[in-house]
Amino acid sequence: MAVVSAAAFIFARGGSKGLPGKNIRELCGKPLIAWSIDQAREAKGIDRVIVSTDSEEIASVAKRFGAEVPFIRPAELAGDASPEWMAWRHALQHLLQSEGRMPEIMVSVPCTAPLRVAGDIDRCLNEYRSHQCDAVITVTEANRSPYFNMVVRDAIGVCKIVNQNDATVFRRQDAPVVYDITTVAYVLKSSFVMRHEGLFSGVVRSVVVPKERATDIDDQIDFMIAEMLMRERLGLS
Repeated sequence: MAVVSAAAFIFARGGSKGLPGKNIRELCGKPLIAWSIDQAREAKGIDRVIVSTDSEEIASVAKRFGAEVPFIRPAELAGDASPEWMAWRHALQHLLQSEGRMPEIMVSVPCTAPLRVAGDIDRCLNEYRSHQCDAVITVTEANRSPYFNMVVRDAIGVCKIVNQNDATVFRRQDAPVVYDITTVAYVLKSSFVMRHEGLFSGVVRSVVVPKERATDIDDQIDFMIAEMLMRERLGLS
């Protein structure tokens, strides 16, 4: 059976309120985006690596580390409130218009999870190719549970457990296991992205990733944690 084509996409905006310049900030000797590029290029199931960005500076760095940058993303798709889904669709639409076709599988490899390994991407691709589904996400076991120790507060500060059910849960061990979605990788059927408006409008499977590879960088604290873990991995003092 022929293996369908898969392209990795790295979506990297120039603006970041939580950590300015995040996507090209140096992490253990190379820009943050370079880790994702290298991991995607190393993955066995990826045919090409494409960066979508609104920043010429990010585009230059991406090309230096071996990624394709066939377009500059429009500003209206690169704001803080711009849905990531629309950036995904724009990238696929550009390939369809410029090359006459798009990959059957798109793999989003966010810059914010530099501690992934190439094998995590390949595991997601294998999960996708082994089952009938529209998408595969990565998850890690959550520290908090909506059944036990997560609450909502009303306007006067009164708290209630998030997930109310008939049986009160007093211990974490008695609560259903829940997972956090990570930014390690997203594998999607390209036609699904073009025809639907959101991830969970289709059949979504998952791959569990250990917490030490699932750090998601949003601010300075996250960056410091990722840097510490990466230095330990690389054996740096």
